[in-house]
Amino acid sequence: MSQAKHSSSYEELSIPERIELLQRLWDELAAQPENIELTDAQRAELDRRLDDYRRDPNAGVSWESLRENLRNAP
Repeated sequence: MSQAKHSSSYEELSIPERIELLQRLWDELAAQPENIELTDAQRAELDRRLDDYRRDPNAGVSWESLRENLRNAP
């Protein structure tokens, strides 16, 4: 991504370079999740989902199962 480091605009980057830049930004944000503020709507949705899980922890599907289903989808 040497061009990306010297580019003045992301539009000048190739698609792979944009993806790499996006990944680097995401990794930087994910390294400090406590600095990401949720909106009231996001917090309410997370609380609703947590309440649903607490009421019935077996109602959902595991990540592994979901991933397998997505991989096998047409």
